[in-house]
Amino acid sequence: MSLRRSCLSRRISRSFSFRETQKSLKETRLSGAGDDSAESDSASGSWAGMLPELLGEIIKRVDTSEDRWPQRQNVVACACVCKRWRDITKDIVGSPLLNGKITFPSCLKQPGPRDLPHHCLIKRNKKTSTFYLYLALTPSFNDKGKFLLAARRYRCGAHTEYIMSLDADDLSQGSNAYVGKLSSDFLGTNFTIYDSQPPHSGAKPSSSRSSRRFASKQISPQVPAGNFEIGQVSYKFNLLKSRGPRRMVCTLKCPSSGETASDKYLDNSEMKKSETAVSGYTVLRNKSPRWHEHLQCWCLNFHGRVTIASVKNFQLVATVDQSQPGGKGDEETVLLQFGKVADDTFTMDYRQPLSAFQAFAICLTSFGTKLACE
Repeated sequence: MSLRRSCLSRRISRSFSFRETQKSLKETRLSGAGDDSAESDSASGSWAGMLPELLGEIIKRVDTSEDRWPQRQNVVACACVCKRWRDITKDIVGSPLLNGKITFPSCLKQPGPRDLPHHCLIKRNKKTSTFYLYLALTPSFNDKGKFLLAARRYRCGAHTEYIMSLDADDLSQGSNAYVGKLSSDFLGTNFTIYDSQPPHSGAKPSSSRSSRRFASKQISPQVPAGNFEIGQVSYKFNLLKSRGPRRMVCTLKCPSSGETASDKYLDNSEMKKSETAVSGYTVLRNKSPRWHEHLQCWCLNFHGRVTIASVKNFQLVATVDQSQPGGKGDEETVLLQFGKVADDTFTMDYRQPLSAFQAFAICLTSFGTKLACE
């Protein structure tokens, strides 16, 4: 009997203690109902409660001192502490156009630096038809670099597709790391670049069957079910088989200096494959090489960034550039150059108005045989 009374008293004691705790929490919430920021800081921990001035000064110093990879991962770590830290870090770091640094994955779809180009390396695996993009950390072509993007080539009926991803081990359109794709025609002379995310509010995915992200219904509300067309690359036919390198034209909408990376891209219904000036478009063409009589070959000045002659090598200049005053491109300034330095290693240097994602997609079009263009 005494044991039964002891157990009953313990239950009553626990119940009373639980009710008192609930009452105490309720009173605390009521007393702090008018101070949302204090409640948020308390929920996120003491790190989120730091003074904005002090927090901003700390992140500024980290951003200034850790200006290169792999040390720059400390800046990313600051953005991972909590939402408040992330917002302040993003404001301080800015875009690659302003600071010339690639920090977050979102930087890959923002314009490159204005003054000096980003030096990158593309490494190819022929066995798996996979291509890897790295940010070069040293002048050496053997440098491993900082991994940025990966792409794999697939044969889809009469055309070829390159699936691009942030994850080198997960190259599928259903992956959360999927960022876009490149699709070619049967001859491999006309390519369309698709973005996985809508480039602006109200953008509609392409309606063509080849541009659909999933064959079935959308699998998740958070994963867009379509691809959004943002540009085209075309190689001109060389029907007369005259001597000379490939000739290519790229038409795409790049964010100008007054826009962000999420602003409007090229509208699908208004895409044109021409070198004529089109409002809102950026039109690139390959820079014409000169014939070297002594070497008996076509030559371009890659300033030491290309060491092996190849039909894949090219330099692109702008005939129409909306990021410049008046929209006229400078045909002497190279915006993107691509060239071979080893059997399966290539350099890729890009700058404003191109993003790393766009530059990588354009360079992928150079791989593969193009009998009608050579």
